[in-house]
Amino acid sequence: MQIYLDHAASSPLHPKALKAMMPYLGLSYGNPSSVHSFGRKQKAAIENVRKSIANHLGAKSSEIYFCSSGTEANNIALKLAVQDLNVERIITSHVEHKCVLNTAKFLKDQHNIEVEYLDLGIYGQVDLNHLEKLLLKSNKKTLVSIMHIQNELGSINNIDRIGELCKQSDAFFHSDTVQSIGHYSLNLENLNISFLSASAHKFNGPLGIGFLYKKSTIALSPWLHGGGHERNLRSSTENVPGIVGMGEALKIAYANLEKDKAQINKIKTQLKNGLLAIHKEILFNEIPEETTYTILSCSIPNRLINDTFTIQLDMAGISVSTGSACSSGAVKGSNVLEFLNLNTDYSTFRFSFSTLTTSKEINYVLDFFRKELGS
Repeated sequence: MQIYLDHAASSPLHPKALKAMMPYLGLSYGNPSSVHSFGRKQKAAIENVRKSIANHLGAKSSEIYFCSSGTEANNIALKLAVQDLNVERIITSHVEHKCVLNTAKFLKDQHNIEVEYLDLGIYGQVDLNHLEKLLLKSNKKTLVSIMHIQNELGSINNIDRIGELCKQSDAFFHSDTVQSIGHYSLNLENLNISFLSASAHKFNGPLGIGFLYKKSTIALSPWLHGGGHERNLRSSTENVPGIVGMGEALKIAYANLEKDKAQINKIKTQLKNGLLAIHKEILFNEIPEETTYTILSCSIPNRLINDTFTIQLDMAGISVSTGSACSSGAVKGSNVLEFLNLNTDYSTFRFSFSTLTTSKEINYVLDFFRKELGS
């Protein structure tokens, strides 16, 4: 039996998204920049998706830019904010995705940008009081870069309040929303967000496509030079099948948001309660009301498992995120958990779910843990 519980890393392509993509992988092959009918058909498909995404997010279609991934969108936001918006300081946290942390380090090393890191709660939530103090202590033009949902633990940051604090200090606000787009409703008309990033394969869209939201009042120079695609921000012939698949997947996600949330919450609760019943020392790295329903971070005492436990999981057909492994196959704590000093002498597993996850699959996983941990 194959059990996939790593949807936060990458989710399966929705069959309806694949169906929507198929014409653009075959008979519809024109270049969207061409003026003939083949090109115009491709261009129309792109713009329809752009408008659809904007409508879902309460944005203008002119504020949506297609790119290859959330990583690229994050790089665009941070690097061009420094290049074009006179940003001299970045405020972020040590538990951001590596594409944000490494980009901030690059800007510090290569462009002498000041980088400051926020105090965090036990599970990586941003300390809003510390953010307010940092924003008030300097007159340097500042970009705040904070993810909406922490990708390993699932902790949710209050981006409404972060946006308000940034507005009060005339700071730009960038949010990596890769784990929340398609799972939470966001109305950008009511949020003070300058830049937002998303990736299709986190909400049952195809790999290799994402988008950047950029507030219309912000002007940026080209990220990629060339023929002026994406309103001159990112020149490169657009990935039409990917864009169409992403648009269809997002439309499906938002059409079924509340129903899907209830279904996934039920699955998460089943797994959590089942693991608690197996062994009382199993810990869960969350404050339930401040954590996404799509992720369950679970820590098990190392003394209860052997060095090949992650290999045994995989051999049993159970796919979960276990952090990096050493040569013996033993779990090594992630950089996030190490920074937070969370549950030392424990091994941590991230289970992440979708509507494809079934109760039968959870029972199979629980049977495995029951056998291995010896309840």
